[in-house]
Amino acid sequence: MSWRHPSWSWVPPSQCSGTFEWIEERDGRVPHRAVMAGVDKDGGQIFVGRAWEHDDLLPVKVTPNHRCAFASYEGRQVEKDYYQVLISDHVSWRPTSGGNIPPDAVRVGHTGDGEPLYVGRVYHEGTLTVGKVHPSHGCCYIAWSGDELKKYDYEIMVLG
Repeated sequence: MSWRHPSWSWVPPSQCSGTFEWIEERDGRVPHRAVMAGVDKDGGQIFVGRAWEHDDLLPVKVTPNHRCAFASYEGRQVEKDYYQVLISDHVSWRPTSGGNIPPDAVRVGHTGDGEPLYVGRVYHEGTLTVGKVHPSHGCCYIAWSGDELKKYDYEIMVLG
């Protein structure tokens, strides 16, 4: 599937500094300088990625120890073999809650209806894990043990 989409005309706000790019990968591989965002319950690193599921371009957690990426989608965890990994030296994390999206948040994907999606991360059962911030739902969804869990307090990835 093509990674090009009309919604990718997003330009970071002028107050943001830094750059980012997406590298196509598969089977749990991550390139040099990938954005590490958490640690899984098995101690493996979690990286920021995105992947297609139907018409949605979703934030995913790339888990080399599991040789794949995981997305949360329609109440369940979805395993993805093909994905893109974020490369950047200029991202950080900001605490937020509900559907509050800071102006410098990095738009990572979108729903099939065009709603922007962002990367969030939360602490859950002793891990720091990556999820999908869906603004109109007012939460960050995480893929966990086959399910999709809602978290209302989370950190969101920002550029700069």
